[in-house]
Amino acid sequence: MAAVNIDSRMLNNLISSIKRWRKPASKGPRVIARNDHSISRREISRAALTVMKRLQDAGYQAYIVGGGVRDLMLGGHPKDFDVATDATPEQAKVLFRGARIVGRRFRILHARIGREVIEVTTFRGHHSDGETHEAKQSEHGMLLRDNVYGDLESDAMRRDFTVNALYYTTKGFEIHDYTGGVEDIEKRLIRMIGSPEVRYKEDPVRMLRAVRFAAKLDFTIEGTTEAPLHELAPLLRNIAPARLFDEILKLLMSGHGERTFELLRQYQLWQHLFPDNAAQIEANNAALKLSQQALRNTDQRIRADMRVTPAFLYAALLWPAVSTEQQKLIAKGTPPAPALAQAAQKVTSSQLAHTAIPKRFSIPMREIWDLQQRLPQRGGSRAQRLQEHPRFRAAYDFLLLREESGEIEAGLGKWWTDFQQADDEQRQQMVRKLQRTGSGGRRNRNSRGRRRKPRAEQ
Repeated sequence: MAAVNIDSRMLNNLISSIKRWRKPASKGPRVIARNDHSISRREISRAALTVMKRLQDAGYQAYIVGGGVRDLMLGGHPKDFDVATDATPEQAKVLFRGARIVGRRFRILHARIGREVIEVTTFRGHHSDGETHEAKQSEHGMLLRDNVYGDLESDAMRRDFTVNALYYTTKGFEIHDYTGGVEDIEKRLIRMIGSPEVRYKEDPVRMLRAVRFAAKLDFTIEGTTEAPLHELAPLLRNIAPARLFDEILKLLMSGHGERTFELLRQYQLWQHLFPDNAAQIEANNAALKLSQQALRNTDQRIRADMRVTPAFLYAALLWPAVSTEQQKLIAKGTPPAPALAQAAQKVTSSQLAHTAIPKRFSIPMREIWDLQQRLPQRGGSRAQRLQEHPRFRAAYDFLLLREESGEIEAGLGKWWTDFQQADDEQRQQMVRKLQRTGSGGRRNRNSRGRRRKPRAEQ
């Protein structure tokens, strides 16, 4: 056989190529000792510590995992803690009275300790190792079922982002880091574990999670994690509307809604969540201002521990499309009230194809819209009756947003502000002034003057 001559440069290139393609051997986790991190048990809920202890006493591994560890490392005070274990849901269930196994796609245990519910997940294995009854993917690569169990290392590799793949144990009070999450926290990076394209296809909601964490933590999305977002954004259309509604609440009602909105638009994800709003924003600057102001106000209320409701936010985001559709119908001869009802029905139905809106929110949302037409009608006793409406305050706040965004002229909002602060005599004077100037809206039918028939002579 003839000898094959390979010079040293070619040999080195060949070895380098083999190293690049060969799966690297596991080096185990980076273990951060108690003295090298700032996490204290005092910052972890007693319920989560109780769950860990019961699992450990029964011979199982148990770790606090995910956002709780991440936020503690950042100096936060998380309220929710998840526990990861090598016990299966069935094995863990017998340790907690009243516990429930939930989920079909991912089976997890809800363990109730006092008033708290702790989510307990079994270490995940690689879904490619599972049988058909354990793991299943759609034609787009999305995981439809994934109940393949593994060990701590495989579970870490199955997590979405490195900053969410940190494990804290009360045995030695250490943090175990298999993916470089500690370093990425220090660099303030959101980095996908594994191939971002593959991981997004497995679960497109991960694209929303990347944006949510970047907005919440004020982190940057790492380059390779960011790269597929524009191209894969349409995969969000494959997600069930009910699941996307839950994600919307996390995205927009966690105190960082305005920044999240900006990032969703930047990565072209927004148009797959609120297509009618996205179209209005492109055509009308007032629609953008209304959306931004609504999100800004929601953020401020959340940070002030004030009550917020998805009904108000959905009302603001969908209103530009409703108002545009109403005006089209009015131009065709439909009276304003029926035009509003038809427009509301059309836009709501369109949105339901993308995100669910439970009736407990859709009904007050439509009442807020309806009151926008009634608030200008203040003559007689209407103003007092309107103020007693259960949705008046939300409708009044919404009216102020519309004025601030420039959609309508300012003035009506101030009148209602003054009316709420006035006493009974002052309110009567305000209404009488409207009647004198003819700006109080349509007259009450019962107050219309009628010509009396002349009385017959006696």
